[in-house]
Amino acid sequence: MKILSVNAGSSSLKFQLYEMPEEKVLMSGLMERIGVGNSFYTIKVNGEKIKKEVELNNHEEAFKVLVEELKANNVVDSLDEIKGIGHRVVQGGDYFDKTVVIDDEVLLKIKELSPLAPLHNPAAITGIKAAMEVFKGAVQTAVFDTAFHQTMPKENYLYALPMSWYEKLKVRRYGAHGTSHKFVSERMNEILGRNDTKLITCHIGNGASISAVVNGKCINTSMGLTPNAGLIMGTRCGDIDASIIPYVMEKTGMSAKDIDNAINKESGLLSISRKSSDSRDIEDGIAAGDENCILAQRMYVRRIVDYIAKYYVEMNGCDAICFTAGIGEKAIDTRRDVLNELGSLGIYLNEEANNVKSEERKISTDDSKVECWIIPTDEELMIARDTLALI
Repeated sequence: MKILSVNAGSSSLKFQLYEMPEEKVLMSGLMERIGVGNSFYTIKVNGEKIKKEVELNNHEEAFKVLVEELKANNVVDSLDEIKGIGHRVVQGGDYFDKTVVIDDEVLLKIKELSPLAPLHNPAAITGIKAAMEVFKGAVQTAVFDTAFHQTMPKENYLYALPMSWYEKLKVRRYGAHGTSHKFVSERMNEILGRNDTKLITCHIGNGASISAVVNGKCINTSMGLTPNAGLIMGTRCGDIDASIIPYVMEKTGMSAKDIDNAINKESGLLSISRKSSDSRDIEDGIAAGDENCILAQRMYVRRIVDYIAKYYVEMNGCDAICFTAGIGEKAIDTRRDVLNELGSLGIYLNEEANNVKSEERKISTDDSKVECWIIPTDEELMIARDTLALI
């Protein structure tokens, strides 16, 4: 059975087509600059990477081009072969604790939740509607980034704010990257050969979050109402004293929109390093002795260590710490710096094993009290699995 995993952005469309349940990737690709001019796409099929420039005015046109490529590359003979399409949706609120088949009511709920994810949910709706127009016979599903975190207890997802904000405005901790945390925790349980585990999953990329997972269920996560909470990220500030915001607004005359832009797009590694939001540039700066980059790395690592230690205590121990996503999988120095701070917990790094990128591998020593692993994430595969289960 062929299942298509889709991640639609406001001007992009990322996709991966699987043969399921074999989990074989038949074709993958990314379409960029949809509706903004000079659009292009890159696809990978049969081990070959192909890039083409084509004007894509909207997502429906992008899906039609996708169909043309599927047929031209002999991946499918008919659209009827694609039985399911799974769509990544960032914000599912407290309505959705699992993947669901999309109907009019689900679409309406996704739209209602758009204020909590203004850049992502509207784009997902656009992608869903476009896919429905092109793939009329396929089952369409919504896979929510927030769903995995719906198992958090109330004491972990509530804020100590006026209760009317939660009851009327739905202000609470939702988390993000749930599909990735779910994939990584399931894979770690497979490696350990059991499900009664205590895991700390570290999705460390330009956006980053850490989750505490007990027996396969999330009990806490670092992101909050929005993806800005928790860790220092590429351009996001992470946890701050909330009173900073009215103070700066009063002193500078900045608007709420200005502040939102500053804490989401002008902060994090970009601000501290005064150089870049890209961890690779930070590493280059550190090698060159750049004091700002050194400071940025220290602050970045400190926040990650803080959350790992917090969840270690909350779970009363831990069986494994997992690193995933762009930085978690590829940044050798960052993993080293984090684990070297955890010696008091009996956690010890195997330097030689850690000297690898994007490869599933145990990176702790045999005498480490907690196993530490690199687990490359695969959110698209998780989407395909969930969609297959519903079909």
